[in-house]
Amino acid sequence: MNKQTTYHFVGIKGSGMSALGLVLHDKGFKVQGSDVEKYYFTQKGIEEAGISILPFSKDNIHDGLTIIAGNAFPDSHEEIQAAIEMGLPVIRYHKFIGEFLKEYTSIAITGSHGKTTTTGLLAHVLSSIEPTSYIIGDGTGHGVPDADFFVLEACEYRRHFLAYQPDYAIMTNIDFDHPDYFTGVEDVFSAFQTLANQVQKGIIACGEDDELKKLKAPVPIYYYGFSDNHEYQAKNIVRSTTGSTFDVYVKGVFYGHFAIPTFGEHNVLNALAVIAACQLEGIPENLIAENLQTFQGVKRRFSEKVISDMVIIDDYAHHPQEIRVTLDAARQKFPEKEIIAVFQPHTFTRTIALLSDFAEALNLADRVYLCDIFGSAREEQGNVTIQDLADKITDGAIVLKEENMSPLLDHHDAVVIFMGAGDVQKFEYAYETLLSRSILRNN
Repeated sequence: MNKQTTYHFVGIKGSGMSALGLVLHDKGFKVQGSDVEKYYFTQKGIEEAGISILPFSKDNIHDGLTIIAGNAFPDSHEEIQAAIEMGLPVIRYHKFIGEFLKEYTSIAITGSHGKTTTTGLLAHVLSSIEPTSYIIGDGTGHGVPDADFFVLEACEYRRHFLAYQPDYAIMTNIDFDHPDYFTGVEDVFSAFQTLANQVQKGIIACGEDDELKKLKAPVPIYYYGFSDNHEYQAKNIVRSTTGSTFDVYVKGVFYGHFAIPTFGEHNVLNALAVIAACQLEGIPENLIAENLQTFQGVKRRFSEKVISDMVIIDDYAHHPQEIRVTLDAARQKFPEKEIIAVFQPHTFTRTIALLSDFAEALNLADRVYLCDIFGSAREEQGNVTIQDLADKITDGAIVLKEENMSPLLDHHDAVVIFMGAGDVQKFEYAYETLLSRSILRNN
């Protein structure tokens, strides 16, 4: 890598792109980028680092640049096209990462669900103990000049993670998602199986997942979970309103007692995966336990705020299984409160493919509200509407509009969870504004 070149990111507001930009910036490289002018939460860190974000334009491309192209943008994009015509190096995000990893002890975290939180937790624990660079799917990235470890979130979409040959892979689960690309769970499994063949030292896989138990690999597979036959087992689990505690056994031998400040059974599994990765690399048990307790979470994963008597939670959940575990976490932390789900489906293809599963998951809430489907730029509007989902909710669901969030004002001393991967936050902000005004009027 050349310290004299400037790395220009086409689509720098993408979650992985913004994180990689921060890593290169922290390591002393020159970084700039371009994107649409709409605000995304991922750009906050980029702006705070003083990295330039330019509007898309072929005029941004000039001699001396190395182009890192976001995977959402085709070669026909005006900036990428200009770079190709000028003979500048153009490298796709995932391929750049694949080369970058070779300098470190790399740990890739992947899975249909849970990879962002698990990546954030491992990055937090490891970087508190050893020099560690990391890329998290919430747009967070950090580069350490002399890092020993590199922790990164590895996305299965379009098999992009096959550009990586990590030392370790943590695999949280295999589920059918991204129906615009994968044909079914068998197709998803084949992608993970191919990645398993590329791992250099070991795979840490959730033994509670039936698909992951089918994996074959040329390196050891260390299973974690709740059963006695797993190499890493969590026992004596106690879930409370302050988090969870559990004992860990490694190959049947007591290893240590751990406490986490997060909620839901899935977070016990995520912590167990992190403990396994650290234990395999010789990190002392007491340091792992100490740093697990100080994890503050990642962006848009069960992010809480309180306004008057209402708890408002923002979460990225956009798949039925993610909705289930988010609602489970809310029940654990707020067992006495009404749990209200406000959900915005993300992509028409996912909504069509998983319509009944979405309804079953949302029925676990006490009350359901829906927002119009957030379509992807890479798809046409499918033959499905938000009302099709509303009709499948057992007690019915109200479809909210940004300009009319008043139905939510009927709830008091409750938990409202805004879930989705689109722009559901605009509905959350509209509700928060309306709620604040309502409080002022009543006072």
